Amino acid sequence: MSAPTATARTVTRWPRRLLPAAAAAPGLTLAWLVVGVVLAWAVLPSWFTGHDPLEGDSSVSFAPPGPAHPFGTDRLGRDLLARAIYGTSTTVSATLLAVALGFLIGAAIGLFSGFVGGRIDAVIMRCVDVLLAIPGLLLAMTVVTALGYGTVNIAVAVGVSAIAAFARVMRAQVLKVAASDYVEAAYGSGAGFGRVVLRHVLPNSVSAVLALAALECGSAVLAVAALGFLGYGAPPPQPEWGLAVAEGRDYLATYPWISILPGVLIAVVVLSANRIGRSLGES
Repeated sequence: MSAPTATARTVTRWPRRLLPAAAAAPGLTLAWLVVGVVLAWAVLPSWFTGHDPLEGDSSVSFAPPGPAHPFGTDRLGRDLLARAIYGTSTTVSATLLAVALGFLIGAAIGLFSGFVGGRIDAVIMRCVDVLLAIPGLLLAMTVVTALGYGTVNIAVAVGVSAIAAFARVMRAQVLKVAASDYVEAAYGSGAGFGRVVLRHVLPNSVSAVLALAALECGSAVLAVAALGFLGYGAPPPQPEWGLAVAEGRDYLATYPWISILPGVLIAVVVLSANRIGRSLGES
Protein backbone atom coordinates (compact mmCIF):
# COMPACT_ATOMS: atom_id res chain seq x y z
CA MET A 1 0.00 0.00 0.00
CA SER A 2 1.39 3.41 -0.94
CA ALA A 3 2.26 5.94 1.71
CA PRO A 4 -0.32 8.70 2.34
CA THR A 5 0.21 11.87 0.38
CA ALA A 6 1.13 15.20 1.98
CA THR A 7 -2.40 16.48 1.44
CA ALA A 8 -3.92 13.46 3.18
CA ARG A 9 -1.54 13.83 6.12
CA THR A 10 -2.48 17.51 6.41
CA VAL A 11 -6.20 16.69 6.42
CA THR A 12 -5.77 14.07 9.14
CA ARG A 13 -3.89 16.56 11.31
CA TRP A 14 -6.74 19.10 11.26
CA PRO A 15 -8.95 17.32 13.85
CA ARG A 16 -5.96 16.95 16.18
CA ARG A 17 -5.26 20.67 15.90
CA LEU A 18 -8.86 21.80 16.25
CA LEU A 19 -9.77 19.69 19.29
CA PRO A 20 -7.18 21.25 21.66
CA ALA A 21 -8.15 24.73 20.44
CA ALA A 22 -11.82 23.98 21.04
CA ALA A 23 -11.08 22.59 24.50
CA ALA A 24 -9.03 25.68 25.40
CA ALA A 25 -11.84 28.07 24.47
CA PRO A 26 -15.17 26.19 24.53
CA GLY A 27 -17.22 29.40 24.72
CA LEU A 28 -15.58 30.83 21.63
CA THR A 29 -15.97 27.53 19.78
CA LEU A 30 -19.65 27.41 20.65
CA ALA A 31 -20.05 31.03 19.49
CA TRP A 32 -18.49 30.23 16.11
CA LEU A 33 -20.73 27.16 15.84
CA VAL A 34 -23.86 29.25 16.50
CA VAL A 35 -22.84 31.87 13.93
CA GLY A 36 -22.04 29.14 11.40
CA VAL A 37 -25.46 27.54 11.84
CA VAL A 38 -27.20 30.91 11.51
CA LEU A 39 -25.30 31.72 8.31
CA ALA A 40 -26.24 28.30 6.95
CA TRP A 41 -29.89 29.05 7.77
CA ALA A 42 -29.64 32.32 5.90
CA VAL A 43 -28.12 30.76 2.77
CA LEU A 44 -29.90 27.38 2.61
CA PRO A 45 -33.04 27.51 4.78
CA SER A 46 -34.79 24.65 2.97
CA TRP A 47 -32.04 22.26 4.10
CA PHE A 48 -33.02 22.67 7.76
CA THR A 49 -36.81 22.45 7.68
CA GLY A 50 -39.48 20.84 5.55
CA HIS A 51 -42.22 23.23 6.66
CA ASP A 52 -43.43 26.22 4.69
CA PRO A 53 -43.05 29.40 6.80
CA LEU A 54 -46.10 31.04 5.20
CA GLU A 55 -48.60 28.17 5.14
CA GLY A 56 -50.32 27.01 8.31
CA ASP A 57 -52.43 24.11 9.43
CA SER A 58 -55.39 25.16 11.58
CA SER A 59 -55.56 21.67 13.10
CA VAL A 60 -52.28 22.26 14.95
CA SER A 61 -52.77 25.89 15.98
CA PHE A 62 -50.90 26.82 19.17
CA ALA A 63 -49.18 23.43 19.29
CA PRO A 64 -46.50 23.40 22.01
CA PRO A 65 -42.87 22.62 21.18
CA GLY A 66 -42.41 18.97 20.32
CA PRO A 67 -40.78 16.58 17.85
CA ALA A 68 -43.00 17.67 14.94
CA HIS A 69 -42.63 21.38 15.71
CA PRO A 70 -39.51 22.09 17.86
CA PHE A 71 -40.52 25.75 18.38
CA GLY A 72 -44.26 25.03 18.41
CA THR A 73 -46.81 26.71 16.14
CA ASP A 74 -48.65 30.04 16.12
CA ARG A 75 -52.35 30.87 15.92
CA LEU A 76 -52.42 30.03 12.20
CA GLY A 77 -50.66 26.70 12.69
CA ARG A 78 -47.42 27.88 11.08
CA ASP A 79 -44.24 26.18 12.22
CA LEU A 80 -42.28 28.72 14.29
CA LEU A 81 -38.90 27.09 13.72
CA ALA A 82 -39.46 27.30 9.95
CA ARG A 83 -40.38 30.98 10.31
CA ALA A 84 -37.24 31.58 12.38
CA ILE A 85 -35.04 29.78 9.85
CA TYR A 86 -36.50 31.52 6.82
CA GLY A 87 -36.47 34.85 8.67
CA THR A 88 -32.73 34.52 9.23
CA SER A 89 -31.89 35.74 5.73
CA THR A 90 -33.86 38.95 6.30
CA THR A 91 -32.27 39.67 9.67
CA VAL A 92 -28.73 38.68 8.67
CA SER A 93 -28.78 40.61 5.39
CA ALA A 94 -30.05 43.72 7.17
CA THR A 95 -27.37 43.29 9.85
CA LEU A 96 -24.52 42.91 7.36
CA LEU A 97 -25.73 45.87 5.30
CA ALA A 98 -26.00 48.03 8.43
CA VAL A 99 -22.51 47.11 9.69
CA ALA A 100 -20.99 47.59 6.22
CA LEU A 101 -22.61 51.02 5.90
CA GLY A 102 -21.47 52.13 9.34
CA PHE A 103 -17.99 50.72 8.79
CA LEU A 104 -17.36 52.31 5.39
CA ILE A 105 -18.74 55.76 6.16
CA GLY A 106 -17.49 55.89 9.75
CA ALA A 107 -14.00 54.68 8.85
CA ALA A 108 -13.77 57.20 6.00
CA ILE A 109 -14.81 60.05 8.30
CA GLY A 110 -12.41 58.97 11.05
CA LEU A 111 -9.54 58.53 8.59
CA PHE A 112 -10.03 61.95 7.04
CA SER A 113 -10.61 63.72 10.36
CA GLY A 114 -7.67 62.17 12.17
CA PHE A 115 -5.18 62.66 9.35
CA VAL A 116 -6.16 66.23 8.43
CA GLY A 117 -6.45 67.44 12.03
CA GLY A 118 -6.85 71.08 13.04
CA ARG A 119 -10.18 72.88 12.94
CA ILE A 120 -11.64 70.44 10.43
CA ASP A 121 -10.99 67.59 12.85
CA ALA A 122 -12.54 69.57 15.72
CA VAL A 123 -15.72 70.34 13.76
CA ILE A 124 -16.14 66.76 12.53
CA MET A 125 -15.60 65.31 15.99
CA ARG A 126 -18.14 67.66 17.56
CA CYS A 127 -20.69 66.40 15.04
CA VAL A 128 -19.72 62.83 15.90
CA ASP A 129 -20.12 63.63 19.60
CA VAL A 130 -23.67 64.83 18.92
CA LEU A 131 -24.47 61.51 17.22
CA LEU A 132 -22.90 59.58 20.11
CA ALA A 133 -25.06 61.51 22.59
CA ILE A 134 -28.24 60.18 20.94
CA PRO A 135 -29.21 56.59 21.89
CA GLY A 136 -28.56 54.34 18.91
CA LEU A 137 -32.05 52.81 18.78
CA LEU A 138 -33.70 56.24 19.04
CA LEU A 139 -31.54 57.55 16.20
CA ALA A 140 -32.33 54.48 14.10
CA MET A 141 -36.06 54.95 14.74
CA THR A 142 -35.82 58.58 13.66
CA VAL A 143 -34.02 57.67 10.45
CA VAL A 144 -36.33 54.80 9.53
CA THR A 145 -39.36 57.01 10.19
CA ALA A 146 -37.97 59.53 7.72
CA LEU A 147 -37.06 56.88 5.12
CA GLY A 148 -40.13 54.69 5.46
CA TYR A 149 -40.69 51.11 6.56
CA GLY A 150 -38.89 48.09 5.11
CA THR A 151 -35.87 45.87 5.68
CA VAL A 152 -33.47 47.95 3.59
CA ASN A 153 -34.52 51.16 5.34
CA ILE A 154 -34.01 49.46 8.70
CA ALA A 155 -30.49 48.45 7.63
CA VAL A 156 -29.71 52.02 6.55
CA ALA A 157 -31.09 53.42 9.81
CA VAL A 158 -29.05 51.03 11.98
CA GLY A 159 -25.97 51.72 9.85
CA VAL A 160 -26.35 55.48 10.31
CA SER A 161 -26.59 55.02 14.08
CA ALA A 162 -23.28 53.08 14.03
CA ILE A 163 -21.27 55.62 12.00
CA ALA A 164 -20.19 57.68 15.01
CA ALA A 165 -18.64 54.72 16.87
CA PHE A 166 -16.64 53.65 13.81
CA ALA A 167 -15.49 57.22 13.19
CA ARG A 168 -14.24 57.62 16.76
CA VAL A 169 -12.28 54.37 16.78
CA MET A 170 -10.79 55.00 13.35
CA ARG A 171 -9.72 58.53 14.27
CA ALA A 172 -7.99 57.28 17.45
CA GLN A 173 -6.05 54.69 15.45
CA VAL A 174 -5.12 57.20 12.75
CA LEU A 175 -3.79 59.69 15.29
CA LYS A 176 -1.58 56.97 16.78
CA VAL A 177 -0.31 55.73 13.43
CA ALA A 178 0.20 59.23 11.97
CA ALA A 179 2.64 60.06 14.78
CA SER A 180 4.82 57.01 14.11
CA ASP A 181 8.32 57.16 12.68
CA TYR A 182 7.59 55.25 9.48
CA VAL A 183 4.92 57.77 8.45
CA GLU A 184 7.40 60.63 8.95
CA ALA A 185 9.97 58.63 6.99
CA ALA A 186 7.48 58.17 4.16
CA TYR A 187 6.97 61.94 3.98
CA GLY A 188 10.72 62.44 4.11
CA SER A 189 11.19 60.13 1.15
CA GLY A 190 8.88 62.31 -0.95
CA ALA A 191 5.61 60.35 -0.71
CA GLY A 192 2.46 62.38 -1.23
CA PHE A 193 -0.60 62.67 1.00
CA GLY A 194 -2.63 60.03 -0.82
CA ARG A 195 0.20 57.51 -0.94
CA VAL A 196 0.95 57.88 2.76
CA VAL A 197 -2.71 57.44 3.68
CA LEU A 198 -3.31 54.39 1.48
CA ARG A 199 0.04 52.63 1.93
CA HIS A 200 0.84 53.36 5.57
CA VAL A 201 -1.94 54.91 7.65
CA LEU A 202 -5.01 52.98 6.49
CA PRO A 203 -3.57 49.42 6.61
CA ASN A 204 -2.16 49.99 10.10
CA SER A 205 -5.33 51.59 11.47
CA VAL A 206 -8.09 49.33 10.21
CA SER A 207 -7.54 46.28 12.47
CA ALA A 208 -9.20 47.83 15.53
CA VAL A 209 -12.12 49.00 13.38
CA LEU A 210 -12.60 45.48 12.02
CA ALA A 211 -12.79 44.16 15.60
CA LEU A 212 -15.42 46.82 16.33
CA ALA A 213 -17.34 45.68 13.24
CA ALA A 214 -17.57 42.18 14.70
CA LEU A 215 -18.89 43.62 17.96
CA GLU A 216 -21.34 45.84 16.09
CA CYS A 217 -22.83 42.77 14.39
CA GLY A 218 -24.37 41.74 17.70
CA SER A 219 -25.70 45.24 18.37
CA ALA A 220 -27.03 45.44 14.81
CA VAL A 221 -28.90 42.12 15.14
CA LEU A 222 -30.53 43.44 18.31
CA ALA A 223 -31.41 46.79 16.72
CA VAL A 224 -32.81 45.19 13.56
CA ALA A 225 -34.90 42.80 15.63
CA ALA A 226 -36.11 45.65 17.87
CA LEU A 227 -37.20 47.73 14.88
CA GLY A 228 -38.89 44.67 13.40
CA PHE A 229 -40.67 44.12 16.72
CA LEU A 230 -41.95 47.71 16.61
CA GLY A 231 -43.34 47.15 13.13
CA TYR A 232 -40.76 49.05 11.05
CA GLY A 233 -39.39 46.02 9.24
CA ALA A 234 -40.68 43.30 6.97
CA PRO A 235 -44.48 43.34 6.69
CA PRO A 236 -46.47 40.24 7.71
CA PRO A 237 -46.59 37.43 6.76
CA GLN A 238 -42.91 37.63 5.72
CA PRO A 239 -40.86 35.91 8.46
CA GLU A 240 -38.44 38.03 10.47
CA TRP A 241 -36.99 37.59 13.96
CA GLY A 242 -38.32 40.77 15.54
CA LEU A 243 -41.72 40.26 13.98
CA ALA A 244 -41.76 36.67 15.29
CA VAL A 245 -41.43 38.00 18.85
CA ALA A 246 -44.10 40.64 18.24
CA GLU A 247 -46.60 38.13 16.89
CA GLY A 248 -46.70 36.28 20.21
CA ARG A 249 -46.89 39.19 22.64
CA ASP A 250 -50.69 38.89 22.95
CA TYR A 251 -50.35 35.23 23.97
CA LEU A 252 -47.56 35.40 26.56
CA ALA A 253 -49.83 34.24 29.38
CA THR A 254 -51.22 31.24 27.50
CA TYR A 255 -48.77 30.33 24.73
CA PRO A 256 -45.43 31.85 25.81
CA TRP A 257 -43.26 29.84 23.42
CA ILE A 258 -44.43 31.94 20.44
CA SER A 259 -42.37 34.90 21.67
CA ILE A 260 -39.91 33.33 24.08
CA LEU A 261 -38.19 30.89 21.71
CA PRO A 262 -37.49 33.46 18.93
CA GLY A 263 -36.34 35.84 21.68
CA VAL A 264 -33.93 33.22 23.03
CA LEU A 265 -32.62 32.69 19.50
CA ILE A 266 -31.92 36.42 19.13
CA ALA A 267 -30.18 36.53 22.51
CA VAL A 268 -27.97 33.53 21.70
CA VAL A 269 -26.92 35.00 18.35
CA VAL A 270 -26.16 38.41 19.89
CA LEU A 271 -24.09 36.86 22.70
CA SER A 272 -22.20 34.69 20.20
CA ALA A 273 -21.40 37.67 17.97
CA ASN A 274 -20.20 39.66 20.99
CA ARG A 275 -17.98 36.78 22.14
CA ILE A 276 -16.37 36.55 18.71
CA GLY A 277 -15.92 40.32 18.58
CA ARG A 278 -14.18 40.35 21.96
CA SER A 279 -11.82 37.58 20.88
CA LEU A 280 -10.89 39.50 17.72
CA GLY A 281 -10.27 42.64 19.77
CA GLU A 282 -7.99 40.77 22.16
CA SER A 283 -5.91 39.16 19.40
